[in-house]
Amino acid sequence: MTVSTRAVTGATLPRSIALITVFAALIAVLTMAPAIPVGPLGVPITLQTLGVALTALVLGAKRGFLAVLLYVVLGLAGLPIFARFSGGLGALAAPSAGYLLAFPVAALVTGGLATLALRRTARARGLWLFGAALAGSFLVTHPAGILGMMINGKLSFQAALVADLAYWPGDLVKSALAAALAVGILKAFPALAARNPAGL
Repeated sequence: MTVSTRAVTGATLPRSIALITVFAALIAVLTMAPAIPVGPLGVPITLQTLGVALTALVLGAKRGFLAVLLYVVLGLAGLPIFARFSGGLGALAAPSAGYLLAFPVAALVTGGLATLALRRTARARGLWLFGAALAGSFLVTHPAGILGMMINGKLSFQAALVADLAYWPGDLVKSALAAALAVGILKAFPALAARNPAGL
């Protein structure tokens, strides 16, 4: 490691840790909004996915993944930061477990795609970020959510798929909102759009 790289790493690590912590807290705060139960299992519509998408779009793959992972780990450790002010390992037995466990991976995918888009073009940023958020949601979160409802909710694949469809309109709206918010944040703090080339 060169002196310059070491200096960059030392300068950015505390900042990265702060960003990871702040965005993990943001997801927790958004989850506190009133949940709307839908479907045969009552898996609620929450603002968790908005928080996950926004975190990934702003922080990128690595820091976004770590922020969302921190949120999930703290919730599983017992902090009441999941939907309906719940927490603890019991969440792993709930029908919504698949969605919850998918969030860090969805952030990794969304953040990676967002970084590629930000590096390649400055045009139509909002549209590209919207696409990145949708990709993380529909390629990772929804399939995992369907699997979770099949395993923990004892639903057939067809029934779980139909139940999952109820969340699609909301995720489209939340992905669009996350992209719009991310464009504003990245415009105000352009260093975030550049990401961090030295690890975190």
